[in-house]
Amino acid sequence: MKYSRRDLSLLLPTLAAKAAAQNPALLSKTYSFADLPVRATGANRQRAVLKGETHAAFPVELHLTELAPGLAPHPPHHHVHEEMIMIWQGTLEVTIAGRSANLGPGSVAYVASGEEHGWRNVGADRAHYFVLALRRDK
Repeated sequence: MKYSRRDLSLLLPTLAAKAAAQNPALLSKTYSFADLPVRATGANRQRAVLKGETHAAFPVELHLTELAPGLAPHPPHHHVHEEMIMIWQGTLEVTIAGRSANLGPGSVAYVASGEEHGWRNVGADRAHYFVLALRRDK
C-alpha cells in the first residue's frame, strides 16, 4: 500500500495526539510541604515535589533537599540538562565550571548544559534548597 505526503500529513496529528494521551501534561496542583514524602540518605533528606512534562512536552523535575552542615549531596558532576538551585535556608558553596560562590537564602544558581557543578553546605545549620531540573538529555 502506498501513502502520499498528504496522507502522512493527515496521520501525523493523530499520532501526536495519541503520544500526548500516553504522557499527559502535569496538571495544576498545590504541594503541601508536610505531605511530601521524605527520602533520607545518611544525614541528608530529599523531598520529591513534581516530575513530568509541560503542555509542550518539556520534561521538568523539582525536588527539595535538606543538607547537613559540611556535606554535599553528591560529588561534582555534569549532564546534558540544565538546572536551577534556589536556596531557601542556610549557606551553600556552589561551584560551577571551577568558579565558586557562597549563596544564602533567596539566592539562585543556574547550571547550563554540560558544565561541571557541585555544592556543599558551608553553614553551621542545615541548608534547605530546591533543584529545578529542565530535562531533555537526548
